[in-house]
Amino acid sequence: MKKGILFVVSAPSGAGKSTIIRIIRPMFPDMLYSISCTTRAPRKDEINGKDYYFVTQDKFKEMITNGDFIEWKIVHGNMYGTPAGPVAEAIATGQRMILDIDVEGAREVFKRFSDAVGIFIKAPDFATLERRLRLRETDSDESIRTRLTNARLETEMASIFRYQIINDNLEKAVDDLASIIRRESGQKTDLFG
Repeated sequence: MKKGILFVVSAPSGAGKSTIIRIIRPMFPDMLYSISCTTRAPRKDEINGKDYYFVTQDKFKEMITNGDFIEWKIVHGNMYGTPAGPVAEAIATGQRMILDIDVEGAREVFKRFSDAVGIFIKAPDFATLERRLRLRETDSDESIRTRLTNARLETEMASIFRYQIINDNLEKAVDDLASIIRRESGQKTDLFG
């Protein structure tokens, strides 16, 4: 049986990663999506079990103790983790799966799945990133400053990813990610020939 492919997509907060993945998913209906667990409250329009599994801190800590995560981190005061079971099953059964995780989490995934396809998405510059964070209207000024500081550190780690996409045009960024997925899946693409 053909081995599955794990796509690991990371970006600084506000770079557009989740938006790009949300657009990509219907283009690849057979590709599985890893749903992370988090202790943070849902944002508007987020659905439990579709966007994240929203759990209590006690439940999250229990999952850590049980070894239920490939990786987990505390990010901006909230806990996030990637459940191990669905990822292992997808790889074992020859399916494609996409992970939407932070850079530190990606580094942990690469330790366990060295052949995972890493894709780093970044904004064209930090001024654009700050504007996007402010437009979300979900973070305080202090939180935005923290996210921008973290974004600089995360961008310095972009070299651990096989691919980098600059999200200065959403349609092009979506096309670039789709081309990478097709190429890594052995399908012909216009971008890579």
